[in-house]
Amino acid sequence: MPKQKTHRASAKRFKRTGGGGLKRGRAFTSHRFHGKTKKQRRQLRKASMVSHSDYKRIRQQLSQMR
Repeated sequence: MPKQKTHRASAKRFKRTGGGGLKRGRAFTSHRFHGKTKKQRRQLRKASMVSHSDYKRIRQQLSQMR
């Protein structure tokens, strides 16, 4: 039987938290910040949690990741 492998693209984008959740980076952070307010830019710096609807699918891709 072949071994189950971690989806490497997902492993680079998501990190596990201590409580077992999944942390992700935010979208809209690469360029064109002059069109965004200071509040938006400040809030985009923080990481976010994976939504409940996506959690099961992403957890499956990261099955071998600790």
